Amino acid sequence: MTTPLPAVLIVDDDDVFRKVLARELSAAGCEVGTLARGEDVEAVLLEGTFDVVVLDLKMPSMGGLATLERIKAVRPLAEVVILTGHGSVESAVQALKLGAFDFLTKPCELDHLESVIRRAAQARSMRSENETLRQALSRRGDGGELVCHSPAMQRVRALIDRVAPTNSTVLIRGESGTGKEVVARAIHSVSPGPERPLVVVDCGATEENLVLSELFGHERGAYTGATHGRHGFFELADSGTILIDEVGDAPPSLQTSLLRVLETGTFRRVGGDRSIRVNVRILAATHRDLDARVRTGSFREDLYYRLNVFAIDVPPLRERVKDIPALVDHFLARLDPGGGITVAPEAMGVLQASQWRGNVRELRNVIERALILSGGETIQVEHLPANLAVGGGSWDVDGAEPPRSLSEVERRYLLSVLAHFGGNRARVAAALGISERTLYRKLRLGRGERSRQR
Repeated sequence: MTTPLPAVLIVDDDDVFRKVLARELSAAGCEVGTLARGEDVEAVLLEGTFDVVVLDLKMPSMGGLATLERIKAVRPLAEVVILTGHGSVESAVQALKLGAFDFLTKPCELDHLESVIRRAAQARSMRSENETLRQALSRRGDGGELVCHSPAMQRVRALIDRVAPTNSTVLIRGESGTGKEVVARAIHSVSPGPERPLVVVDCGATEENLVLSELFGHERGAYTGATHGRHGFFELADSGTILIDEVGDAPPSLQTSLLRVLETGTFRRVGGDRSIRVNVRILAATHRDLDARVRTGSFREDLYYRLNVFAIDVPPLRERVKDIPALVDHFLARLDPGGGITVAPEAMGVLQASQWRGNVRELRNVIERALILSGGETIQVEHLPANLAVGGGSWDVDGAEPPRSLSEVERRYLLSVLAHFGGNRARVAAALGISERTLYRKLRLGRGERSRQR
């Protein structure tokens, strides 16, 4: 298949040459724009998308080299072909140093120019895909590092260490915000070849009519607006790992294509008829109950069994309270490096008594907000959301310490009420019908007993 010509912007002060070249490139299938002055290039590039710029070197006012610098500042990925009747080694070298793709001397054969434009478009496409991959690789999970102080998370760590050296498909299950992507990154980091790509794709954040194109790429003309072919994330992840996040939200068309990849290691681009083979390890994550979705017919049973080769269940934060202090320290270190911010014991007590319906993601947001409100000082209860612990506390039934005395139960309740009133002890005391001194004593008593028991 002949590579299609891209969208080309011609910048040349020679009216005759500019019009002739535009007509010829349009006839060859190019989308063409023209400019007579380099001064106008910035505004045009900001408004429209051009893959390649054909630029005259010698122009009045703003010359070709100055225009080239302006183009690279506005559209770094655009490729520029310098075309001039005044060629010299020095100007060619300077243009290439400034980022020009090629340097041609007028007059040149139209076929040769078209060939150069095609190669420039291919280079531009490759650079764009590399940038997409770089961004995918640079994404970070909400939890940062994998904190494993609680027994529940220590079991997750053990499962990661067991499955990582294999090439098995892994299904990571857990509520939203528990850190499923962090678990996936931990698997990849201890797998053979951790320097290979890890590409993350969120099925729940992509429109249904685009998700197949995002994952598998498409050919030119596959659908309205597909003026150029493109690679998908599976091709970008070749020899590495792909995490299909929120796989439970995958539409039926995607489920069929995923099953094909899992069974054969091949796929077809949207609008294509050629099978492409890749060597990709597949990790999948979901907060959905896939068993229930299989029973209702909204998720393919055969795909479910293909994905569920090795399952890891990430516990919610309310079942891993022992990890909260370490997570808080981690977030503070990332949000305020070198700040040395600490959390008051009462505030930490509120954090550990909360239900955390948003899990680790919610905890991070709470810490970021509290850091701002504290002004760089110790984080106190009044810096936490007023309703954080309303509704009662919880503790890690899987290994964290439950309350061991009535005074500790009472202290947790008082912390909950204290959070509700934004840390205002006078209002708490008035609401409970006790003095502020009594409130302070009860809070200290519960904390003192807890310390002695440790």
